[in-house]
Amino acid sequence: MGTSTTIVQPINEVEDPVEKRPDLNNPQMPLIIGGLIVGAILMIYLMFTQDMVQPLLLVIGLLLGYTLFHARFGFTSAFRRLASVGNGQAVRSHMLMLAVAVTLFAPILAFGFSFFGGEVAGYVSPIGVSLVVGAFMFGIGMQLGGGCASGTLFAVGSGRTVMFITLLFFIVGSVIGARHLPFWTEDLPAFEPVSLATTTGFGYGGAWVLSIALFGLITWITLVVEKKKKPPKMAAVPSATGWKRIFRGSWPLFAAAIVLAVLNALTLMVRGEPWGVTSAFALWGSKVAQFIGIDVASWGYWQGENAAVLEASIFTDSTTVLNLGVILGAFLASAAGGLFKFTNINLKNVAAAVIGGVLMGYGARLAFGCNIGAYFGGIASFSLHGYLWGILALAGTFLALYLRPLFGLSVPKSKDSFC
Repeated sequence: MGTSTTIVQPINEVEDPVEKRPDLNNPQMPLIIGGLIVGAILMIYLMFTQDMVQPLLLVIGLLLGYTLFHARFGFTSAFRRLASVGNGQAVRSHMLMLAVAVTLFAPILAFGFSFFGGEVAGYVSPIGVSLVVGAFMFGIGMQLGGGCASGTLFAVGSGRTVMFITLLFFIVGSVIGARHLPFWTEDLPAFEPVSLATTTGFGYGGAWVLSIALFGLITWITLVVEKKKKPPKMAAVPSATGWKRIFRGSWPLFAAAIVLAVLNALTLMVRGEPWGVTSAFALWGSKVAQFIGIDVASWGYWQGENAAVLEASIFTDSTTVLNLGVILGAFLASAAGGLFKFTNINLKNVAAAVIGGVLMGYGARLAFGCNIGAYFGGIASFSLHGYLWGILALAGTFLALYLRPLFGLSVPKSKDSFC
């Protein structure tokens, strides 16, 4: 069979058995009702105990999770497809998402647009050894762990059992990374943060033009690579038709890219900073460590403004609320498609989940974020570190392609479809 007719399954992870089902099943109404009840209880609790920001962020998180699942919008799989067989379809959807994001972020950051009148700031982080090591580690980890930060959350929400292990050790790695972070950021070389908008003098208008040009260049490069390698294409996933498709997927990648960018911009205006994921993992794990007697409050990571975060309820943490919303949104989306089901695990994929989770957690702390906070949020905020994060994570992906078979994880080839 020629390579031009080979089909790549458009799944977030090739090991996910949900995608092997040819059709949608009937909606799992008991699960949907249960999910809505849990969401309502959490919403009421937040409305009566927290600032109005938190209930709004729960809704945004739910919509993020719903969108991620319905489009199977992946970062891990996008990098793997490009690195392994040269398929850049998903990476091009990233470029669309980022193009919409910078278009929305530019006026928000330039004029300080905020729903609640607070300060608005993007993610602009230093460039140094910490970023290089952390992003490279994260690239390896997400290919072994079965998903990135957002992918882990929505895979947990949809019932993929091994991802619960990935999440647990993602948290473990985040705590270790928080413990070691002062060494990486204070004792090792680093340059000051670089913003294409403010540091370079381009302004937000010039930075927007430069960003769009870079996204166009990356898009062109993926097309050139595809023309040369003739990789397998992505097939459609199970979906309802007509208006029912809104509720039962599958959404086109371009539609999800736009929705995710809009929701990230809304997050910026609601809480004053973009969407993030992994800082909450460090918080959850540190609270557990503190509960069992470890003096995490003395760590450099939990000094200054972070000290109050550690002592407060996790429900005061906006990233925690967003994460809970993503999990719940993915759960509702999978149940709506009749696709929620716990999956089988084995020793090899458990080992990969443990190692991958630790690498992602540790790497995210060193690199000032994950695929969401550093890559998506950083680039949308016109930070140079976001671009470098993407390059280094892609480099980690190339190495991980040689490691995946050791754990029984497949590596796509140009003449074979994903299976």
